[in-house]
Amino acid sequence: MKQKPRIYYSDSQKALMWERWRQDDSLQKIAQLFGRNHSSVERILAETSGICPAKRSRSRLALTLAEREEISRAVVAGQSTRSIAVRLGRAPLTVSREIRRNGGLDGYRAAQADQRAWDRTRRPKPCKLVTNPKLAGIVASKLQVQWSPE
Repeated sequence: MKQKPRIYYSDSQKALMWERWRQDDSLQKIAQLFGRNHSSVERILAETSGICPAKRSRSRLALTLAEREEISRAVVAGQSTRSIAVRLGRAPLTVSREIRRNGGLDGYRAAQADQRAWDRTRRPKPCKLVTNPKLAGIVASKLQVQWSPE
């Protein structure tokens, strides 16, 4: 049996799906809008249990693309992280960490750094107890003795 290629929908197509789903259209009817099978629409809706996800937005505290471009220009000009931080009104550690996690002094690129920051905010993230077996063991042993932090 030949496997069909996976179908990817754009953000605008997903928004239309959610809008039609809220209007109580059937999966079949929604799928017909895109000329696809209802199972591809069902997969999109099932990812969040049929509840429309909130629109993603950045924290007002996060670095903006304009700030990242300023950092990039200053790095190329050979300025120190402290002087960059003062000009941006940010903590020097914030600027230093931004440069270090996105290519260092030799490879920092604002657009790439901005995209990577956006990607890192994806939800849901794996639970700490899943990613840290040692911590999971400690929590399990404390729960067995009914320990409470109080």
